[in-house]
Amino acid sequence: MPEQSPTPKRRRRGRLFRFSSALVVLLAVAGYLVVQYVTGGRGGPGCKVVSGKGDGQEYEFTQEQAMNAATIAAVGTGRGMPERAVTIALATALQESQLVNIKHGDLDSLGLFQQRPSQGWGTKKEILDPAYAAGVFYQHLAKVSDYEKLPLTVAAQRVQRSGFPEAYARHEADATLLSAALTGQAAATLTCQGLPDTTRTATGPDAVQTALVRDFGREVLKETGAEVTGESTSGAKSKATSKTKATPSPSASATGGNSTVTLPVRSGSTKIGWQLAHWAVANSSELHIERVSYAGREWAAGSANDPWHSTDTKAAGGVRIVTEKQARQ
Repeated sequence: MPEQSPTPKRRRRGRLFRFSSALVVLLAVAGYLVVQYVTGGRGGPGCKVVSGKGDGQEYEFTQEQAMNAATIAAVGTGRGMPERAVTIALATALQESQLVNIKHGDLDSLGLFQQRPSQGWGTKKEILDPAYAAGVFYQHLAKVSDYEKLPLTVAAQRVQRSGFPEAYARHEADATLLSAALTGQAAATLTCQGLPDTTRTATGPDAVQTALVRDFGREVLKETGAEVTGESTSGAKSKATSKTKATPSPSASATGGNSTVTLPVRSGSTKIGWQLAHWAVANSSELHIERVSYAGREWAAGSANDPWHSTDTKAAGGVRIVTEKQARQ
């Protein structure tokens, strides 16, 4: 007797199962593509910030996001903006771009804050510069009356004029953690894996100096006494004030190895010291930073599970940054 063909009900169940399976696969692929888009294809979180209050709060994010967040915080403090302003800016960027410097968006929106050239925020090139984008955001925020006393979502909305103003509030907790670390209010609370970005080739005191001036500005570095001193493992030295670009000596460059960058911090400026230290960790991938030491604590690349351990290494009261002399090939 020949085998009976499946009933219509069984065929429907079979099609439904195959459709459901295909949908699961498609959703998985879509999720993977979204992660790659948001993280720039650089993998998992890589960075973490924890509460300095010991209440267990934490936020995980990528090295790219950390670098952009550090720029936003540095630009804010460089302009004399309070920590609350930095929190508002970080929450806004988390909502608008996930702290990724997006080269496109709705209509002509661009960058960390999805600012529009057609609405007078600047040129496309300017808006895609994170330091410029943060600066123009703070410029508009400073014009909001009593913004420090307003609910975060209200203050952000008066700058952004978003179609979804309530969305900013959901990022306030994470932005508060980031702001406390990146303004130096909470010590030893930010850590990253620090895996070097092989697409970047600039390392050493010159690259650190350039990045510091890019984010903090020359005048702020001068006022805080954060001069840059570079020393290679061979013993050759170079030094630059905030007015001069630091460049390793030819002998240091020829010998290879690591360079040490020291950022002197004036007595009583612990908050500035921790902001610089956390900034260095956030930029560790781009600048190929291997170790950061400050106030008897040290962070080392690749040790995210053992962050900021105690150390006897001191840098004359300042922040000590050890970078690769040359980027890995």
